[in-house]
Amino acid sequence: MPREVLGRHLIVEVFDADPALLNNADALEQLLLEAAHAAQATVVESVFHQFSPYGVSGVIVIAESHLTIHTWPEFGYAALDIFTCGPKMDLDAAVEVIRKGLGGRTLQLEISRGQGVCSFQGEGARCALRA
Repeated sequence: MPREVLGRHLIVEVFDADPALLNNADALEQLLLEAAHAAQATVVESVFHQFSPYGVSGVIVIAESHLTIHTWPEFGYAALDIFTCGPKMDLDAAVEVIRKGLGGRTLQLEISRGQGVCSFQGEGARCALRA
């Protein structure tokens, strides 16, 4: 018998995003806060760090878990991780805010924690895996 989903975990890759935005810690923090609010998450704390000469890492800690981002502006690339315990948050709304905000192309992997279920979405994604 399948166990209840313990959490949803999204891994989102963004390609061909605006390098200037990917190198702006303040703008990225605002974007992820907007995504957290769109998902109806409870924001606890936000920490973002600007690297030199470029790149940003940031985390939005939410009562339900977290949203993180790591950027490589020189490649127009961002890696995001969104995790939530339980089914209540609207992660699709969060991803849509991020997708619109960063532009570019996205690839998304979802893991239903506790069940080992994954699915892929985005350009060129053609597979779905089930445990």
